[in-house]
Amino acid sequence: MGLTELGVALIAIPVGVGLYAYVGYPLALWLLAAGRRAAPAPGEPRDWPTVSISLPAYNEEAAIGGALDALLKLDYPADRLQILVVSDASSDATDEIVRGYSDRGVELLSLSERGGKTAAENAAAEHLRGDIVVNTDASIRLLPESLKRLVAALQDERVGVASGRDVSVGAEGTEAVAGETGYVGYEMWIRSLETRLGSIIGASGCYYATRRDLHAIPVPEHLSRDFAAALKARMHGFRSVHVHDAICLVPRTGSPRAEFRRKRRTIARGLETLWHFRSLMNPFRYGGFALKLISHKLCRWLVPPLLVLALAGVLMLAVTRPWARILAAACAGGLLLSWVTVKWPERARPLPRIVNLAGFAVSANVAAAAAWVEALRAGGSAIWEPTRRETIS
Repeated sequence: MGLTELGVALIAIPVGVGLYAYVGYPLALWLLAAGRRAAPAPGEPRDWPTVSISLPAYNEEAAIGGALDALLKLDYPADRLQILVVSDASSDATDEIVRGYSDRGVELLSLSERGGKTAAENAAAEHLRGDIVVNTDASIRLLPESLKRLVAALQDERVGVASGRDVSVGAEGTEAVAGETGYVGYEMWIRSLETRLGSIIGASGCYYATRRDLHAIPVPEHLSRDFAAALKARMHGFRSVHVHDAICLVPRTGSPRAEFRRKRRTIARGLETLWHFRSLMNPFRYGGFALKLISHKLCRWLVPPLLVLALAGVLMLAVTRPWARILAAACAGGLLLSWVTVKWPERARPLPRIVNLAGFAVSANVAAAAAWVEALRAGGSAIWEPTRRETIS
């Protein structure tokens, strides 16, 4: 193989994997789902099951009051609803604020030492009394009718996990930035297609419900519980579904830099979780679920490290090919735009929308590449630091 052929191959591999992960796989899902009718929305049960809402929090004094106000407005029988805040050794006024809601039935589990989000959720398990356990976050706002719609999906005895639909909003309920909003909508669309074809392969970390017996199975503290929830469900013979009408409002992150850190941390924990449950990627045993898991997660997460090979291929070809020099300049420009977007977002904001979208895409891939380094280094992921999002009413 000559230098030119090697350079082309180094470019073609990540491009091919990326096109399959982001275009080919969704297209295949759409074609397969086109011949199937969507399952009818489940009706309301005669008796609503008992539900425990688990809300982990670390130094959330700015958001916790609004979160509890929203939870207390949920359209669900009060005598069948438990709200438990798990304070991960908060050092601000979080615990004090939560205690102020005790006369309205809100419970507080205050941990003496920080262990991270998954550790806090594991600690909460023995205090949860509901037949269904709902996990959410302090910065999220649930619409009043969303809980019933989420719980109703679990009437199907084959369903072990029901995941809500994330809707990105700004601080006052307005739509968030185009890049973040577009990606969230794209992800929710894929989950709806996966549901029509059997099961999603990961729940929304913002809002999802699990059968109590499944939730009680502990998850190693360095893993992502929301991703692991669907994987545990499949290992125990259950489906996991996306519930389109169970809406939760997700405020945008406070800055591109915060979003970069959030994505890096989330993917790093996701990689560790995928490795822990790697047996589920065996298509001979888990069939279509394994193919979804490989396509939706592994192929996506392989793109950023493979792009390093593509860059090497471009530089090799740039020695003799003028078009490769132009491509190399474009790559350098993309990295510069990503750096500006994260470092000085106020300077990037006046740029055309398409330029900001490109900056969002490049920075997302850089964050994913950094996540591989974090996941592979000794000692695992750093302890949970909640993403500080804009506060919404």
